[in-house]
Amino acid sequence: MANDAMQQQQTQQMQRYKNHIQTYTARKRILLVSSEDDVNLALKMALEEEEQDDDKGCFKVDSFNNPILALKDFKIGFYDLLIIDIVMPQMDGFELSEKIRKVDDKVKICFLTAGEVPGKVRFDPFTEGYQDRFIRLPIENEVLIEQISKIICS
Repeated sequence: MANDAMQQQQTQQMQRYKNHIQTYTARKRILLVSSEDDVNLALKMALEEEEQDDDKGCFKVDSFNNPILALKDFKIGFYDLLIIDIVMPQMDGFELSEKIRKVDDKVKICFLTAGEVPGKVRFDPFTEGYQDRFIRLPIENEVLIEQISKIICS
């Protein structure tokens, strides 16, 4: 009987491991670029949180606080979504997105902003039709996950 209990325990552990691997590989990959370390950490933690219902809303996030390093490390076809802060030193989010589009014109890009969008944008990004491409900070975790899921699945 001890062997049966041990085998059952090993089988359960193996199933949990397989479920974990399946969930991990099924996650959508996101590249997050913000010069603010606290923003990167908060968004990464919210998006990678394991305790979502049915593992929905779980993502694998690679984050950078330097847009030049993010561009250098960018891999074609690797990410499902890029989340890029608009205001950054060295290179703003729009410049980074233009450079990435030259390498991979199919990747989805969403912009972060903590305030008004700089003058390069000649429309209100928070009106109907554009809010999917812009996330205004601060944002509740549930709303963030909902918006990112919607963008990735569109």
